[in-house]
Parts: sequence; C-alpha cells; structure tokens
Amino acid sequence: MAQSLELLLIQFLMPDNDARRQAEEQIKRLAKDPQVVPALVQHLRTAKTPNVRQLAAVLLRKKITGHWAKLAPQVKQLVKQSLIESITMEHSPPVRRASANVVSIVAKYAVPAGEWPDLLPFLFQCSQSPQEEHREVALILFSSLTETIGTTFRPHFADLQALLLKCLQDESSNRVRVAALKAVGSFLEFTNDGDEVVKFREFIPSILNVSRQCLAAGEEDVAIIAFEIFDELIESPAPLLGDSVKSIVQFSLEVSSSQNLESNTRHQAIQIISWLAKYKANSLKKHKLVTPILQVMCPLLAESSNVDEDDDLAPDRAAAEVIDTMALNLSKHVFPLVFEFASVSIQNANPKFREASVTALGVVSEGCAELMKDKLEPVLQIVLGALRDPEQMVRGAASFALGQFAEHLQPEIISHYASVLPCILNALEDVSDEVKEKSYYALAAFCEDMGVEILPFLDHLMGKLLAALQSSSRNLQETCMSAIGSVAAAAEQAFIPYAERVLELMKVFMVLTNDEDLRARARATELVGIVAMSVGRPRIEPILPAFVEAAISGFGLEFSELREYTHGFFSNVAEIMGDGFVKYLPHVVPLAFSSCNLDDGSAVDIDESDDDNINGFGEVSSDDEAHDEPR
Repeated sequence: MAQSLELLLIQFLMPDNDARRQAEEQIKRLAKDPQVVPALVQHLRTAKTPNVRQLAAVLLRKKITGHWAKLAPQVKQLVKQSLIESITMEHSPPVRRASANVVSIVAKYAVPAGEWPDLLPFLFQCSQSPQEEHREVALILFSSLTETIGTTFRPHFADLQALLLKCLQDESSNRVRVAALKAVGSFLEFTNDGDEVVKFREFIPSILNVSRQCLAAGEEDVAIIAFEIFDELIESPAPLLGDSVKSIVQFSLEVSSSQNLESNTRHQAIQIISWLAKYKANSLKKHKLVTPILQVMCPLLAESSNVDEDDDLAPDRAAAEVIDTMALNLSKHVFPLVFEFASVSIQNANPKFREASVTALGVVSEGCAELMKDKLEPVLQIVLGALRDPEQMVRGAASFALGQFAEHLQPEIISHYASVLPCILNALEDVSDEVKEKSYYALAAFCEDMGVEILPFLDHLMGKLLAALQSSSRNLQETCMSAIGSVAAAAEQAFIPYAERVLELMKVFMVLTNDEDLRARARATELVGIVAMSVGRPRIEPILPAFVEAAISGFGLEFSELREYTHGFFSNVAEIMGDGFVKYLPHVVPLAFSSCNLDDGSAVDIDESDDDNINGFGEVSSDDEAHDEPR
C-alpha cells in the first residue's frame, strides 16, 4: 500500500483537477483499511517534499480515530515514536504543526488508557529545549491537548503555569511568546477552578507586553487573544484583576482609539471596557478609571464609520454601548462627564461632534434618568437646539435622543410638552426621511404617556400624520402608524373624529401580502386594536368583522411579527367588546394555541473550518468528528 499511496499523495497535489479527483477517490478507498495508518506514518517521516509530508499528517489526523483501537501495540508504538520524531526533527513548520495536531488526536485515546505515559514528560522537556522550534511546538501541543486531555494536566497545573509564564517572557523568540499567549488562552478556557484562575493574575503584565509587540509587528489577530483572555478573567467570579485592571484599561483604551488598527481589533478592546463596566464596575470606580474611559469613549461617538464596515463593529456604535453600560452601573459618576462633553461638543464646528453630543445624552438617559430629570431644562436646550441644526445627521441624532427621553424620563418630560411637541412636529417635515422616521419614533414615545395635554395639538398632529400616511415610503408609514397609535391612546374619546379616516386607511394595509409589506400590515393591525380601545364598543362593533377576518387571514402568511401584533389586536378588541367577542373565540383561540407551540428560535449549524485544509482536502471526512460531542 505504501508505494501506491505515495503516488496518490503526489497526484493529489497536482494542479490538474481531474487527476486530483481520481486521487481523492482512491485515497478514500484505501483509507478504509487500518494499514493506511502505518503507510501514512511512513510518508510523514520519509517523503521528499514537505507538501506530501504535510498532506500525510492531515490525512492521518482525519483517519486515525476510526482505526486506533484496531492497531497492534507495535504499530501504535511506531505511530507515537514517528510523531515525536516529526515534531522534534522536522524542518518545515507547517509539517511540525500538522504532526502536533495528530498528537492531540492520538493523545485523546492513548493517554487516558495509559498507553502514552512519556508524552507529558517529553512535552515539558521539549518546552525547555534551547531550540526555538521545540519550545514553540510544545506550547502548540499544550494548547491543543487542553481540549482533548485537559484533565490529565490537573496534577501538573502549578508546573504548567510556571512554564507558561516563563515562555511568555521568552527573551529570544517572539514565536515562543505568541505560542505561550495562545496556550494561556486555552488553559483559561479549560479551567473553572477559581483558585487556579486567580494564579493567572500575575500573567497580565506579560500578556500585555506580548500583545503590544504583536500590534507593533502588525499581528493583530494574535493581539486579540489577549482580549479573549481578559474576557475570561473578567467574567470569572473570582476577584481576579486586582491592580492590573488599570493596565488592562489603559491598553484597551490605546487600542480603542487607534484608527490605524482593524475594526475587529478595536471592537474587541472596546468590548473589554464594556465587560469591565458590566461585571467589575466597582473596580473602575476604585481605581478612578471612569473619567479616562469616558474621555476616550465620548469622542469615539464622533468617529466616522467606514461605509463598507460591518455596522456592529463600528467604533461609534461600540462606544455608545460602553457609555450605556457605564450609565446603568455608575450613573452618578457618568452623567456629569457626559453632560460636560455634550455642552462643549454641541458648539463644535464639526457636525460629527454635534451629533455625538446629543447621541451621548440619548444613550445615558436610561441609566442616568434620575440625574437627568434634575437637569432636564439645560439638557432639552441642547437637544431641541440640535433638532434645528443645518446638518441632517445632527437632527437625526436629536430626534433619537428625544425618543429616548420620552421613554426613560417619565413623567417629568411630559411637563415640557409645550416646548418639545412643536419641535417634533416641525421635524416631521424634515427633508430627510431618516430624520422624519426618528421624529415619528420620538413622537410615538412622547405621546404614549400624555393625557389631556395632547388635546391642543391633536388637530395639527393628526393633519400631519394622516397626510404622511398617504404619501410616504413603507418605512415611514410604519413609524407613522406607531405614532398615530400613541396619539389615539393618549387622546381616548377625543380621537373619535379621526377614527373613521384612520380605520378606512388601515383596511388598505391589512390586505397586503408581499413580504416587504408585512411589517406595515403588522403595524396597521396593531393600530386598529388601539383605535378600538379609544373609540369604544358602540362605534367599533358594527365594522369589526372585516378587520377580524383580515387579521385571521394574516396568520397564513407565516410572519412572526404579524402574528405577534395580531395577538395584541385580539387582546385589545376582546377587552373593549366583552361578551361581544364570544363569537370570535372559535377562530381566535386555536390561533393563540398554535403560536404557543411555535419554536421561534433558530437552530444554528456551526461549520468548523479545518485549519489544515490543504488545497481543498477538507472534502475528505474525518473519523474524529463522528466521535466528538456535538457543539
């Protein structure tokens, strides 16, 4: 088999697709025989080209699980011996790494069965070798073995930690330092023992050191491992960070504000600050870190995002999350600084800073609600001024902030209706659809808790809303309906003069069936229920059957938001109709039960990509995967 297999391996690496396909078919057939293991081991050690040796190792990793138990003891010994030789004597780094991957698979079965007692002593010896390659591959193996035989390391944990710390500080080799950083990440993921985790606290200065070197060398993907390690440390219930919290924050802020770094790297750094604010808020307070964090995060709100950048990674969005989390956990330390930033930035000539000024106030309004209520006058002065800004982005942010205030600063915000409502009404006529949409949101949130205060504005409001409903894009129509719902709920019986016109328009929306129109249909269905509550049973009962029929038919469209709003519609109508709703129960109750049985979540298949996918050899399935626990 060995000779024919070598030819097939060479053929598989040819550029000719047909030749490759034929080789792949024959390799698959040969791989069913346990004798393929010693044959691949032979090529791993003796093939002339590194490509063939690497391919032999990749195939061995994929196939050895299914054959290991059937191999004779002397073949198993040969496999282990050859792998150790490959790791220590092989000149090609990719082949060494591929062999290390095979070791972790074999160890998964051989170590617990007592068949490889000298593996760990060998690794410890290797990790202290004067040769850089040996130290690096030993650390790579410690990393991968944690996943397969982590428990066997337990008795050696103290030695391992000392070894990792020493390798993190390796003065002669960056590759060893990076491999040590990855190994620390693997161990931290594996260990749940608080006492063991606490010992990693002393690693933090070295981890920061290695990460800074990696960033300077442009190896951002490696530096990110440091943030993953800090993530583990922060989430641990153990009091882990001690005084190092200062240096972690300082490093994270340096990375967050470096515009020359990749979005993902900066996002990871900002995320660490967010986790610290969530899980270790007292630490931030104790070490006086709130001010330096906000001095970086608030200006980040003014950073322009790349147009083609993933929105979730945009620094301004991530910074807003941090400020929000800090406001929820450290409100009295956060509000004065954010208010000062907003007061200064609203006067900045750069519109991005004026936008950031009102965005910051909107973002902290939930966490700092009580403090903001005491300063509502000057806060509103900033935001209502921004609503008249010449720049669309600033007006949009001001509308968003007003919507947040209406949601979180109740009931105090309502007493300012005389100054707020006219400004929102004005914004509804903005040239920008985005500003209009946010203004409808603000209007909806603001009116929701108003009562008789809305009456002087009712006619003007409804004139604008009904006009917009008939002449706007679908997006705007949806937010417009939401605003009409809030107005109807606030005005109650005073809404009667407008009800007929609104319901007439809703009939049009409640028969839409195109996918892109279903959100509007959902909003319309909700709105009819709210209008019914406002005008009362005598007025709604005669015209109700057509709306109920349209609502029931919406269930056949399999759109979860429409289902959700339809249940709300039935709930409101049942409340207003009382016993008049009985005749609809045979239709409505089964629908409610069918929704209770829905699985609205989605199952996600995780496709693990294979690092060793040489020239597409990922197609050959791996025996090992069949034995692994499902992710």
